Amino acid sequence: MEIVYVYTKKRSEFGRQCNFSDRPAELHVDILPDPSQMDNYIERNPCDNPTQCAQEMSEHEVNTERFQTETRGINHVEGGWPKDVNPQEMEQTIRYRKKVEKDENYVNTVLQLGSLMEHCIKQNTAIDIYQQYFEEEEVSEGAEEQPSAKTINVFRDPNEIKRTATGLSWHPDGAKKLAVAYSSLEFQRATKDMSFDSYIWDIENPDKPEMTLKPVSPLVCLEYNPKDSHILIGGCYNGQIAYWDTRKGSQPVEMSTIEHSHRDPVYKVIWLQSKTGTDYFSASTDGHVLWWDIRKMSEPTEKLILDPSKKGNLDNALGAISLEFETTMPTKFMVGTEQGQVVSCNRKAKTPAEKIVCTYSGHHGPIYALQRNPFFPKNFLTVADWTARIWSEEIKESSIMWTKYHMAYLTDGCWSPVRPAVFFTTRMDGTLDVWDLLFKQNDPTLSLKVCDESLYSLRLQDNGRFLVCGSQLGTTTLLEISPGLCTLQRNEKALATAMFERETKREKILEARHREMRLKERSRSEQGKEEETKDVDTEESSEDLVARAEKEFFEVVEFELKKREREEEKSQSKADKEKEISEEKEAED
Repeated sequence: MEIVYVYTKKRSEFGRQCNFSDRPAELHVDILPDPSQMDNYIERNPCDNPTQCAQEMSEHEVNTERFQTETRGINHVEGGWPKDVNPQEMEQTIRYRKKVEKDENYVNTVLQLGSLMEHCIKQNTAIDIYQQYFEEEEVSEGAEEQPSAKTINVFRDPNEIKRTATGLSWHPDGAKKLAVAYSSLEFQRATKDMSFDSYIWDIENPDKPEMTLKPVSPLVCLEYNPKDSHILIGGCYNGQIAYWDTRKGSQPVEMSTIEHSHRDPVYKVIWLQSKTGTDYFSASTDGHVLWWDIRKMSEPTEKLILDPSKKGNLDNALGAISLEFETTMPTKFMVGTEQGQVVSCNRKAKTPAEKIVCTYSGHHGPIYALQRNPFFPKNFLTVADWTARIWSEEIKESSIMWTKYHMAYLTDGCWSPVRPAVFFTTRMDGTLDVWDLLFKQNDPTLSLKVCDESLYSLRLQDNGRFLVCGSQLGTTTLLEISPGLCTLQRNEKALATAMFERETKREKILEARHREMRLKERSRSEQGKEEETKDVDTEESSEDLVARAEKEFFEVVEFELKKREREEEKSQSKADKEKEISEEKEAED
């Protein structure tokens, strides 16, 4: 509502009315130039006069209103029963079905529709509906296409204080949803106002999360149950493990007790292949690997201490950061540690010492990613420090293949589920690298700058076409890979098999050579005391040689200095003689 106020004044108070008229200009004062005033001015030299030739433009910005979408659905159940039939009573429904099936109209309708279906089925048997036409041309076109990736959606942490997207998990049915775990892994830098929530996103709606998970401590990792898509388990920063049923709300259904949980953040949880679909195991930097059942979360069903000496001493245990479990090998699993070693374990061993089979060492920092090749389970990928390495189970001394040392630290990696020679890595400078070993081994096939901050986590869909990257500021980016990188090429399995076998054979030869050299060194070191005394004499003689070399060096330096002084004296005496001769000639003249 506008407020209007009218001011009033009498005409007599305005004063005399002004009457304007047009008339020529009149000269009232004419001031003539004064030459004496020129002395007060200084000529400007040089004189700068800027001129802008470009046309002046105005800038305007327009932003449309943001429209938030919300997904709603309707669930249709069995219905249409008469009022006198209770659908919950099995006997009444069976009796009514039998009554309907005896109806002549029902029988005639089924017979009529049956003839139509029979006609369609006979057509299917006559024509191969699964035949692929022009298969060769499609392969050639895919091979010529340049590898690329494009951003589909970006999911941002809705909280003001941003946290790192530390864990990603695809929905097992159709991958239409994405569970993201958010936490701050910087020790003692989490603020009091920081949220503990993690979210489940609908990949079609990046504006608002579909569901919020509310743990008692920030989630470091999160995993969907592959057998029941409503159930998720999450490892917390305080060492506890919680599980959710999305049908029961945002609060966890049950949590592990603090006294029987991990003592450090739970960096990885993996579901096990079991009949019930309720078993999983977890790993933490406290040196424990624990097995659990969601039906009994009060304590773990089994424990393992990652002591490489196989004595079960927790003081010597290696801190676990990554886990690997292959369903085709139900008794074997692997653990990536903070110390840069991979520990291969056997769960069904009789004693705790026998559960730790062997270790693979070759990295200089924590192993953030560990995964077996889905096509060749004997070969596995590790990502740590500045490199990604490919190992063979048969060789424990060194990896069979590795990438170059990058300038930025690597944070995560995984194999392509559809191509055996393709894997992905993320870096701290915000770059996603795609490696195709059959195409190029020294450099990545595709490097894509996803964001300015550090990338922390990576997860691929089962079809290998879509992947998500989680960043340090909680931004999760959904990318679509070009068809050439997610389509199995011709003879790729055979070529990848030959490549891995060739590299494994080469490393075996080198390992045998190193073993021979170590045996020779050991035999030399195991010789008698006489050789030890000789070694001492040789050490003393080496010291004498150093002293003699120093003495000879200084003698050479002194000799060179004296030689230079003599040359200077000779040149001076020569100059004096020439001067005397010139003076004598002048005197004679």
